[in-house]
Amino acid sequence: MEDGAFARSKGILLIVLGSILWGASGPMMEWVLNNTSLSVSFFLTVRLITAGICILLFLLITGQRVFLIWKDISWLKQLVVFGVLGMLGVQYTFVAAIEASNASIATLLQFLGPVYIILFLSWKNRIFPPKYQVIGIIGTLIGLFLLLTNANVSILLISREALLWGLAVGIAFSIYTVYPARLMKEWGVLVVVGWGMLIGGVVLAFVTQIWKTDEWVHLAAYPISIIVIIIILIGTIAFILFLSSMKYITAVETSILSSIEPLTAMIISVFWFNQILGVWQYIGVIIMLLFVTWLSVAGEIKWISKRKG
Repeated sequence: MEDGAFARSKGILLIVLGSILWGASGPMMEWVLNNTSLSVSFFLTVRLITAGICILLFLLITGQRVFLIWKDISWLKQLVVFGVLGMLGVQYTFVAAIEASNASIATLLQFLGPVYIILFLSWKNRIFPPKYQVIGIIGTLIGLFLLLTNANVSILLISREALLWGLAVGIAFSIYTVYPARLMKEWGVLVVVGWGMLIGGVVLAFVTQIWKTDEWVHLAAYPISIIVIIIILIGTIAFILFLSSMKYITAVETSILSSIEPLTAMIISVFWFNQILGVWQYIGVIIMLLFVTWLSVAGEIKWISKRKG
């Protein structure tokens, strides 16, 4: 049994490393999409299938029974839903948002996940969100407005396509975060992530008929092949670290520390692509991060108060 302080430190380390790696993978994917003819669908199919197979092979080598989950139809259904809507959903929308805008914008819009979760639960339970959630949502939307317009109401600084993909990222990320909790508790993070990636990749491969494309030639070219391997490696590790951290730290700590993710993407983009935002856009980023964190902090305080009451 792990000591409480040690477990918490472990969780913090996992989320920090995972956030930095996922934030760093965004600009790398942006470079690949901007400097090659690789499509989003082809890139993701290769990434998901390769990463999924590697994780499952590692588990097999270490003696874990990775196929056991397939024998229970109820768990299998949940696994397929997670693989398609969660894993494939968050990866496809994220990369498509990068292609339509850039890594910084895509990562920040992904960070809107808690807002979608609140709206969905309010709709599902037919109740109006409590005041602290309304404040958090309004504050987050104000930050988003400044990010997308630089305080000029007549200008949208990203395309409508990019905005739609960016909003879809937040929805997919909320599904990816919330849905697999029971699966991972029962079967473990690595098993669920490995199968989720493989299922998502195989579904996308059949939808796009990847075997008919001529993009394999471009993938094999140097240095594209090396960069794609690095993206697959750090992206997979980031996913595993992020989900693993949720066993050790609270939602508040997860929310606060995962803000490192968009900040990492922005810093790398500034130095790599010379992407400079406007003053009001930076203010919008700060406001977004503060109010998304507020949603988690206020929610945790309410939950603790209820338990004590």
